[in-house]
Amino acid sequence: MDFQIIQTDRAPAAIGPYSQGIIANGFLFTAGQIALDPKSGEIIGDDIQTQTRQALTNLQAVVQAADISLENVVKMTLFLSDMNDFSAMNQVYEQFFTQHKPARSAVEVSRLPKDALVEVEAVAVLEK
Repeated sequence: MDFQIIQTDRAPAAIGPYSQGIIANGFLFTAGQIALDPKSGEIIGDDIQTQTRQALTNLQAVVQAADISLENVVKMTLFLSDMNDFSAMNQVYEQFFTQHKPARSAVEVSRLPKDALVEVEAVAVLEK
């Protein structure tokens, strides 16, 4: 299989043995993004809205490194440490996906890397 690794300094470096994104068969598959500052590697914010904004900003940087935009995203998966944060998370999410609404799943998990409150990942098409 032919694939391309996506890497950008505008998103946090991987904190494990994985790539920020992989292009394969006309799709971009992103790694999960949490609210890490790309420069310091530290979590930004201690509330769901601040962390959601940073996680989505990081995701957007990975998508843009593949020379596409959030408009190309067809599927999002969101992992929340507390489903009670769902509504507050959505308020920020809507700012990133205004007209275009990808398919989406959101689940509560027991714990996320670095004890983040939210993690986001996406699948995007390369051509729209």
